[in-house]
Amino acid sequence: AFSTVNILLCAELWVFPVSHASTMAIGKNKKLGKGRKGGKKKVVDPFTRKEWYDIKVPAIFQNRLCGKTPVTKTIGTKIASEQLKGRVFEISLGDLNKQAEDAEFRKIRLVCEEVQGSAVLCNFYGMTFTRDKLCSLVRKFQTLIEANVDVKTTDGFTVRVFVIGFTKKQQNQIKRTAYAQSAQVRKIRQTMIDVLNKEVSKGDMKELFQKLVAGSIADEITKSVESTFPMQNVFLRKVKIVKAPKFDLTRLMEVHGDGAADSGKAISKVDEGTVEAMGTAGGRL
Repeated sequence: AFSTVNILLCAELWVFPVSHASTMAIGKNKKLGKGRKGGKKKVVDPFTRKEWYDIKVPAIFQNRLCGKTPVTKTIGTKIASEQLKGRVFEISLGDLNKQAEDAEFRKIRLVCEEVQGSAVLCNFYGMTFTRDKLCSLVRKFQTLIEANVDVKTTDGFTVRVFVIGFTKKQQNQIKRTAYAQSAQVRKIRQTMIDVLNKEVSKGDMKELFQKLVAGSIADEITKSVESTFPMQNVFLRKVKIVKAPKFDLTRLMEVHGDGAADSGKAISKVDEGTVEAMGTAGGRL
């Protein structure tokens, strides 16, 4: 049997190792209470490592230099010009042409294909409409007709063109609504596709964007469907490049107006006169 002294000694032995172990564990961990190695990291403005390039658009637009774009400076194998290639810019047509304030709802998409010095040479990449313009066209008591088709241009681009149009009241019409029948809608849609195939396939990408800016294709569609049902607000609302040919620097220079062949300066014919006969023997010089 244990005596009272033995029980107290055992209790002290049991309690002492626990408190001693906990104190030793805190003391052994030397990393507790220390801050992060190196202290607080210095904050650096990321734009100090950037350089700016001018955005140069094709020659069909009036404002050739329409903005700037930043890119990280060349560091090691990361070359700045290679990072810029393939970058897509979306610019309003009102910013590209001076007299096109009424066409600011057209957003022209341009892609960087080449970098020369501090200039980024862009090529056509597509066209879209702003959402507010599309929403403003949709109204009651008329039929909305849409069509799209994939067409290949003469320079090898395959583009997907989307067209939208709305029916309107006929001349001297009293009825409030101007709904087209389903057969008329199918015929109008087929006419739209035929006009798009005809107009887009006979030109290159440059001519297509010239027609987009002028709106000549939409006017042609409006005239063609007049016999089926009169229409209004006909637009090519979107143009998307589905497939592009291999990059050609010569074609890009032609788009920018820098690749035209130098025909030289016209010169006038010089009258050389007649050669006088020499009186030497044999006529040799």
